[in-house]
Amino acid sequence: MFSGIVEETARVVAIEREQDNLHFTLTCSFVGELKIDQSVAHNGVCLTVVKLTDTTYTVTAMRETLDRSNLGLLQVGDEVNVERSMMMNGRLDGHIVQGHVDTTAQCIAVEDQQGSYVFTFHYEADPEMARRGYVTVDKGSVTVNGVSLTVCRPTDHTFEVCIIPYTYENTNFHDIQPGSVVNLEFDIIGKYLSRMIPYFN
Repeated sequence: MFSGIVEETARVVAIEREQDNLHFTLTCSFVGELKIDQSVAHNGVCLTVVKLTDTTYTVTAMRETLDRSNLGLLQVGDEVNVERSMMMNGRLDGHIVQGHVDTTAQCIAVEDQQGSYVFTFHYEADPEMARRGYVTVDKGSVTVNGVSLTVCRPTDHTFEVCIIPYTYENTNFHDIQPGSVVNLEFDIIGKYLSRMIPYFN
C-alpha cells in the first residue's frame, strides 16, 4: 500500500532481460535502508527488491507489468519516481494507492502557468472500462507515474493535473513532455463502488 507521495527519484543504472522479464538496477539515497523482499513503487508500479549491493538495488518486472506500464520504455540513466510502502502509523498525505497500474496515458500538452504547470493526458477508454471505474472524475484522485494528484477538467479520454514547482522539481514530471508515456492508477474506491453498483439495482 502506498500514498502517492513520491520520496525521490531513483536513477536506472542497468537493465537486464531474462526471457520475458526485465531486471532493473537502480540507485537512490535510501538503498542502505532497503531489504530483500521489500516493496517499492516505481513510477507507481509496486515491485519487489530481489538484490542489493551497497549502492544499488534490483527489481524484476514480468510481462504483465511491462504490458500495462511504461517500465518497458525505461533506459539506463532515466529517472524513476520511487516510494516505499506506507507505515500504518503515519498520515495518509496522498490517497490510497495500491501500486497496481491500470494503464498508460500519453501527455498531449504542458502549459507553463508562471511557476506552476498544467499537464494534459490522454488515455484509451471505453464504456465497459468506465462502468468498472477506470475513469477520472473532477476533483477526484488519480496516480500519474506514482504521484497522487487531483483531477481537473476530465473528459471521456483526457484529464488535466496541476503541478506545483516542488513536485515538478522533485519527481520525474520535469522530464514529461508532449508524447511522453506515463502510468495511471485509477482510484481504488471508485473501482470498488463501480463494481458493486450492479448488485444493488
